Amino acid sequence: MAANSIGTPEQLRDPNYTPALSRAIPLGIQHVLAMFVSNVTPAIIVAGAAGFGFGSNSPDFPELLYLIQMSMLFAGVATLLQTVTLGPVGAKLPIVQGTSFAFIPIMIPLVAGKGVDGLAALFGGVIVGGLFHAFLGLFIGKIRFALPPLVTGLVVTMIGLALVQVGIQYAAGGVPAIGTPEYGSLLNWSAALVVIFVTLGLKFFTSGMLSISAVLIGLIVGYFYALGVGILEWSAVAGSWERSAAFAFPQPFKYGFEFSAAAIIGFCLMAFISAIETVGDVSGITKGGAGREATDKEIEGATYADGIGTAFAGIFGGFPNTSFSQNVGLIAMTGVMSRHVVTCGAIFLIICGLIPKVGGVIRTVPIEVLGGGVIVMFGMVVAAGISMLSDVDWNRRNMVIFAISLSIGLGLQLEPGAVAGLPETARILMTSGLLPAAFIAIVLNLILPEELAAESTEEVSGGMHGHGTGLKGKEQTNAANI
Repeated sequence: MAANSIGTPEQLRDPNYTPALSRAIPLGIQHVLAMFVSNVTPAIIVAGAAGFGFGSNSPDFPELLYLIQMSMLFAGVATLLQTVTLGPVGAKLPIVQGTSFAFIPIMIPLVAGKGVDGLAALFGGVIVGGLFHAFLGLFIGKIRFALPPLVTGLVVTMIGLALVQVGIQYAAGGVPAIGTPEYGSLLNWSAALVVIFVTLGLKFFTSGMLSISAVLIGLIVGYFYALGVGILEWSAVAGSWERSAAFAFPQPFKYGFEFSAAAIIGFCLMAFISAIETVGDVSGITKGGAGREATDKEIEGATYADGIGTAFAGIFGGFPNTSFSQNVGLIAMTGVMSRHVVTCGAIFLIICGLIPKVGGVIRTVPIEVLGGGVIVMFGMVVAAGISMLSDVDWNRRNMVIFAISLSIGLGLQLEPGAVAGLPETARILMTSGLLPAAFIAIVLNLILPEELAAESTEEVSGGMHGHGTGLKGKEQTNAANI
């Protein structure tokens, strides 16, 4: 859709400009489709970890439908807070909100094997963490110094590394299939590979919306492939559609409410990271769409909306919300900065969230098909973290900070039994890997001196201490060569 057919260049850069509905509605739905799969995936992963997800044969499996429904509904509500605003809550910018991947490594240990009973503590943490997130809006600009690219890049990389195992397990047939002949079969992997190859083909050999929605289209193709080869039966799709209600309201405190120290501490600490991510997204939107820096008011309003949207979602069974980075690239591509366009997308999400039949269809996606999409998505999370780390000045000081943080964080993820003797709250926080890694990196970055002698790392690096200097060093090298 050509931008000049929507408005003048000045209008396109104005967040308050309202295109004709015939243009605004398709553009708004486009924003939603670009994040649709990522938005509902956390609900599927958490349900699987709790024991009532795909392939579990749990009597609580229908609860997954409700979690998917809430993911769509409250992503729409939180997006409306950003575009329409409520007092100081919201940035009045075209920000699309959705369920955050960042909290998954925290949520999995909280619910692991506990079924629906584990959700009360989880949603208690979501509510308190959301309120704390909103509180961060009061001074968000003053704490950015504590999270340089060394820390944020490490955290994002750790998030991806914590999740890549999930993608492989899904592609092989899912955790419930482990130990059976079907687990890891060629048939299962063929469905995942179809999704991966279609996604790669669209991402690299098409442009526009086809490229942006590559994962969604890949899942659709994989879905029909699964129907064709018998992994999924049409009767199962029809049955899920018939059993799902045509319309349903959310239920407050459906799973109860419980204060858990591990949940509250975990969600509050991750809110700190998520708030900084939102600052980056808001800055990216204003630079890419309007050619200017984000104002303090916009950053504060976006942070308030993140937190209030998350707390509100937790009351009804929704997961933590954050701004979606996919939206930044989409605005840069379309050149349309109108927040009212994204409002149309938010309304579309809310409608989907109120119609359980939509979730009923999503629920029938075979886990092997979802595995193909998850492998791509979580791999991209790792790649995004590495990209952020490329901005680091890789002197020996920063290498030591990164090494210690990564070793402890990733090691605790891989060997959770190493802290089995700790109290339950500490054990849950430590085995996430993400929180100890982030804490160590933040503290060491604040207290260690700036310089570290070369010989200080030679003795422990086996001659492989590296010489990378990040962008700063590259600029200095280029300047010296001129």
